[in-house]
Amino acid sequence: MRLMKNLTPSIAAILLGCMLALLVGCGGGNPNAESGSGSGSNGGKPKVLRVPLISECRSMDPADGSTMYDNRCVVQVYETLLQYKYLKRPLELEPLLLSEMPTQSEDGLTYHFTLKPDVYFQDDECFPDGKGRQLVAADVIYSLKRLADSDVSLKNWWVMENTIVGFDEYKEAQNAAATFDYDAPVDGLKIINDREFEITLKEPVQRFMWTLAMFQTAVVPREAVEHHQAQFARHPVGTGPFRMVEWVSGKSMAFERNPTYHACTYPSEHMPEDETFGFDKAAGTKLPIVDRVEVGFYPQSQPMWLQFRNKNLDFTTVPNENFDEAYNPRTKKLRPDFVKEGITAHAVPLLDFIFYGFNMEDELLGGYTEEKKNLRRAISLAIDWQERNRAFYNNVCVIYDGMIPPGLEGYPADGKGPVNWRGPDLEKARDLLAKAGYPNGEGLPTINYYSSKAAQGQEMAEMTQRQLKEIGVNINPILDDFPAFMEEVNKKKAPLFAFAWHSDYPDAENNLALFYGPNEAPGSNHFNYKNAEFDKLYQQIRVMAPSPERTAIYEKMRDMVIEDAPYIGSLARTRHYLINPRLKNFKPVEDFNNWYKYLDVE
Repeated sequence: MRLMKNLTPSIAAILLGCMLALLVGCGGGNPNAESGSGSGSNGGKPKVLRVPLISECRSMDPADGSTMYDNRCVVQVYETLLQYKYLKRPLELEPLLLSEMPTQSEDGLTYHFTLKPDVYFQDDECFPDGKGRQLVAADVIYSLKRLADSDVSLKNWWVMENTIVGFDEYKEAQNAAATFDYDAPVDGLKIINDREFEITLKEPVQRFMWTLAMFQTAVVPREAVEHHQAQFARHPVGTGPFRMVEWVSGKSMAFERNPTYHACTYPSEHMPEDETFGFDKAAGTKLPIVDRVEVGFYPQSQPMWLQFRNKNLDFTTVPNENFDEAYNPRTKKLRPDFVKEGITAHAVPLLDFIFYGFNMEDELLGGYTEEKKNLRRAISLAIDWQERNRAFYNNVCVIYDGMIPPGLEGYPADGKGPVNWRGPDLEKARDLLAKAGYPNGEGLPTINYYSSKAAQGQEMAEMTQRQLKEIGVNINPILDDFPAFMEEVNKKKAPLFAFAWHSDYPDAENNLALFYGPNEAPGSNHFNYKNAEFDKLYQQIRVMAPSPERTAIYEKMRDMVIEDAPYIGSLARTRHYLINPRLKNFKPVEDFNNWYKYLDVE
């Protein structure tokens, strides 16, 4: 396809379109493939997919979003340059808005990109005559620059920080200026023509390609941002398979098929085991398959469970309190009455880092003196992860030391690090508490503990409160909905907080980045942890290719953080999904979120 660079734009577009029509997936697919969508394939009735989220989306602006709930909703409307192959395991990237995978220069620093020719933004009043225009290279550059704009949000700047030539300098200069100039050049961001552009890196950053599939790098049109202004976060205008048509705060969102969606088809590439579930049967079907997606918010698990059991949701995750209702607790197999209903079950191990975090800038809990470390270690040793696993996760989770979950390089053998502060060890906890200057908790102020009230947050807070009280540590639980909770964490107002991090991509560098100093809140370093030696090692590993040497550094960094005790952990979940029989093509995954477009309902 690179041979077309010297053809006239019109001829190149025609020839490229013909080539793309021969490909399967988002490269174009078979233009004559029968669509499994629309009223014509469902007896004249629109196909409506009904799905749950345990917390509300906070923002539909990719540059401002930060949670998995933002992610799940944003990617239905907006798209990234790359995406993960839906059925392939291990995870593998493929083009989404690109006509082909980017090519690299010999030194590995410059990436050349070519956009698909048939991609249009959805119709919206921000465009002339309300008609969406074609995606161009300038949209990609503009969207990346929004990550650098403090008036938008800098919480996602960590994704591109110290990566692209001249980008950090651009960020500093523009945020210091009276107005942010999106037209000012960046040396490492070069537009060649409407469909081609290049990005030049400062160093061969290993995670760069992964970031191009992260929802924060999704492409938005400048017209929509400038037209809708403060309402842009609630008025998305994207190229994706769906348009957002309704958002009832605290209750639900609804998406409908984007009639101008570009040529994408259900993939033919799959794993052998997918044929057992019929995941291969929709190959070649035009996307999206359903006409409408209705997303309900369920901060409390029982309403979600009842909606699923009443056939009002097409799938659900299994609440802890209903696990024995659905599964035999001994065999962990689905009970016969569920099987008889046609319900199927899928267990998905997660790249999870479940933890309690300390704000290292907090006057009481933060700091790096031995006394401060001992206070945090004492609190950590009072927490009983096994009890939490039994009480809230049906004893199916993995408890481990460090921040690198099972499945990634750097995970400790058998989950046990050479040093750890994993409880319960109340005797040692009391000893360290005394060394910190608070024998039996005497003189220690009550600690404000922040958590989301979703997913048994109240019960978990009560367990935490009881466990810490055993060593004389008192906490004041403050529970709120997830967006409000995150605001407190991002503002560095939460001394102690409960959190879960699911890896953005399958590399432990992503988890180690949570402790990189410059990523402090509102970035991904919610601990506000600062360690010069750790930061130096992080700069080293971010440009290292996978190797035993890199893994050894991962392990050193892991143990360095454990020693300083800025968190209490850790736990990795297995998510249990139940699927009602009318739902087709659902291969549960939590490593990416743009899979509503592949789903079908009877």
